[in-house]
Amino acid sequence: MRILMTTDSVGGVWSYAVELARALGPLNIDVTLACLGPLPRAHQYAAVNALDNVELVTADYRLEWMPDCEDDLDRAGDWLLELEARIQPDIIHLNGYAHGALPFAAPTLIVGHSCVLSWWRAVKGGDAPPSWDGYRRRVRAGLNGADAVVAPTAWMLSQLLGSYDARFSGLVINNGRRRADYRPGQPAKYVLAAGRSWDQAKNLETLDDAAASLPWPVRVAGPTIDPSGQPVAARNVELIGALASHVLGWRMAQASIFVHPARYEPFGLAPLEAGLSGCALVLGDISSLREIWGDAAVFVAPDDSEALAAALRELIDDPKRRATMASRAELRAKRYGVARMVAAYHDLYLELASDARTLSACAS
Repeated sequence: MRILMTTDSVGGVWSYAVELARALGPLNIDVTLACLGPLPRAHQYAAVNALDNVELVTADYRLEWMPDCEDDLDRAGDWLLELEARIQPDIIHLNGYAHGALPFAAPTLIVGHSCVLSWWRAVKGGDAPPSWDGYRRRVRAGLNGADAVVAPTAWMLSQLLGSYDARFSGLVINNGRRRADYRPGQPAKYVLAAGRSWDQAKNLETLDDAAASLPWPVRVAGPTIDPSGQPVAARNVELIGALASHVLGWRMAQASIFVHPARYEPFGLAPLEAGLSGCALVLGDISSLREIWGDAAVFVAPDDSEALAAALRELIDDPKRRATMASRAELRAKRYGVARMVAAYHDLYLELASDARTLSACAS
């Protein structure tokens, strides 16, 4: 079986796509990974080049949430249709929305990792303005055009169902990570965070305020240049930049606490990686993170810097509670393994391919 899968190099979709593509290899599934948006960085190329079952192709077209993207979306659509004609995949796996409306010959799956409308409600506290109506229409058309829609949490699926007046039932398949890639180490006296520091959803400003009163340093891994090219500034946290996955894993194994005071997080790969690495977790008190972590994390209202500082100080000052929460997080994180994720996708691929063969036989 061959899958044509889209991705981008900007955030967690890349990690998800590479993880899934790698896990499909032992099942004799080849993946053409079509990367849209900014070109991958050197460590991202290296991660894909190590996979025998993956072909990486790239095209620097604007993504559907970027300004002035309409012409690029059309060109990207033509490119994807040409790729399909060349490689003849059994399934089109889209990690975006707009191209779900294309006339692909193969069955089409959309995975909704996040969306602007749910981001806007969570971060801005209201509905996205009319300037996003074109995005709304493109996402709705894509969702309605797909043969299947998946989200990584029930919360994210509910957001798609409620935001776009789209006609689908949808399926939840949690993301997963390989346990072997993330092992607890000897915790040092520092707090770690990870994510796009320019993204308001990641909430760096609240963490930066909270860090001022902490006895331990707070280090933040992730890109520090925003999409407009402006550097991100911080007063009280140490910005250590974007790290290759193995380096970030090493940092997580060293950290005692991982903090993620997110306003918006449809799943959260970074907390999962930190949980597998033996960190105690302090997370934003939002529905999706509650869904994933239950009682295995400390939750704090995202915009309350004093409460965030108090929660971090409590764990810093109480090694026994810190160890208990780290153990809970590691145990909970082991629920979200790659084997379960890839088995669910494999079953869905087979179902879609079987349905397509049945329809083809009926048509002939």
